[in-house]
Amino acid sequence: MGDVLHRRAGTDLPPLAEVNAEPGGRTIYGVVSLLHAVIRPLTHRDWREQDKIPAEGGVVLVVNHISNVDPLAVGQFVAFSGRWPRFLAKESLFRIPVVGAVIRACGQIPVRRGTAAAQDALAAAVSAVQEGRAVVVYAEGTITRDPDLWPMRGRTGAARIALSTQAPVVPVGQWGAQDVMSGKKIHLPHLLPRKTFRLLVGDPVPLDDLRAQPLTAAVLAEATARIMAAVTALVAELRGEQPPAVPFDPRTATGVAR
Repeated sequence: MGDVLHRRAGTDLPPLAEVNAEPGGRTIYGVVSLLHAVIRPLTHRDWREQDKIPAEGGVVLVVNHISNVDPLAVGQFVAFSGRWPRFLAKESLFRIPVVGAVIRACGQIPVRRGTAAAQDALAAAVSAVQEGRAVVVYAEGTITRDPDLWPMRGRTGAARIALSTQAPVVPVGQWGAQDVMSGKKIHLPHLLPRKTFRLLVGDPVPLDDLRAQPLTAAVLAEATARIMAAVTALVAELRGEQPPAVPFDPRTATGVAR
């Protein structure tokens, strides 16, 4: 797998079957292969440090959310790292004919946002991690509302999953998908000139000092702050820019001062 650990823009990829032999991926293999056949000729890739994604065992991958198309970029990236991604995805997607059946068969996890049933998604994610799966979490809960698309203040779901399972949290920063489709509205993608999906994996977020403590609000807030700081640092490296000193807080619409 070493030849795909740092895959620069414009280079080709080995066959998926050569780099991903994780069990339990019969259906998702076909879906990823089909999507890859569509995405590959339309985009470039700048993939870095894929070897930091554990080759096996439960792991929580926390990614910033910038576009409606970035799950395609992230899913392709994780799959070619040797793991099958299990996303926490909004429940409405599972009600779309055919699409819902496919993503459910691929082991994706529905989230009913803003309802008591949202806890069911966390329980399902915990189970998936305990079964040794790679669970992908957008800790912000939605596409960022920061005016410059920096990561927002995170929600505590990723921290809850990690601290409940003792699994590592591996941050992933991404940039470029917003050039294909910007904002929250679905619209025709901007494909020309070809855009570059940039993804960078960081070291596991240090949470060992928090794991033996009760899951109090303070512990979850501290873990979430560390996770989002790690993700933000990766995005800053990809962008070559300085992030805001205070992350945007969607609950108060503050934190945009640069």
